[in-house]
Amino acid sequence: MKIGILQCDHVQEELQPEFGDYPSTFIRLLGEAAPDWEYVVYPVLHGEFPLSADECDGYITTGSRYGVNDGFPWIDQLVDFVREIDQQEIKFVGICFGHQLLAKALGGRVEKSPRGWGVGVSFNHITDRRDWMEPFQPGMDLVVSHQDQVIELPDNAEILASSQFCPNYMVQIADHLLGVQGHPEFSRSYSAALMDRRRDRISASRIREGMTSLQADVDDRLMIQWIVNFFAGRHTSTQ
Repeated sequence: MKIGILQCDHVQEELQPEFGDYPSTFIRLLGEAAPDWEYVVYPVLHGEFPLSADECDGYITTGSRYGVNDGFPWIDQLVDFVREIDQQEIKFVGICFGHQLLAKALGGRVEKSPRGWGVGVSFNHITDRRDWMEPFQPGMDLVVSHQDQVIELPDNAEILASSQFCPNYMVQIADHLLGVQGHPEFSRSYSAALMDRRRDRISASRIREGMTSLQADVDDRLMIQWIVNFFAGRHTSTQ
């Protein structure tokens, strides 16, 4: 299977020696779960897109410091590309920015959340179990880092995981589109480094809460396995 990684940002240069860049992290984590697959990076934030959607069997986005409503040409082009993926029923997983982009591309609405920044570890419960959620557990706790949220879902979108802070945390559309607000590719140490560098824009109380939450375990490897299962398997509800 050939998976295209749609790169929507870079790790800050001063953090790359310790944490690497986003595509290499995804390739390492996905490669641990699916070592025989091929991974191709498309730096879409620099205007480098696949020539056609069927170049890959599936696509996954990185997160981004940018917002889907920022109006940059590459974001508009990526919206069109996601629509093309949908029309051809190619598998797609949107992470954070990509989750919001998926919603916007298909008619949903994304806005800055009145709840403010989501940072640290987000604790979520599964509301709709699917057969690709194996091994299954009833919660999905991941590192988050976002201001925007999906406020209104596209038609036919089904909520799979939710929290009080982020009701539309993980959604599926049809059999081929999946979006998750959390970051299975972010380590807790990277989350702490990001918060430390964003003290000028995140309240001190929110950072304290976020830093405290990093003491909890996260389900990053499990979410990666679920993503691999989603790409590889059947996508029907177990209910």
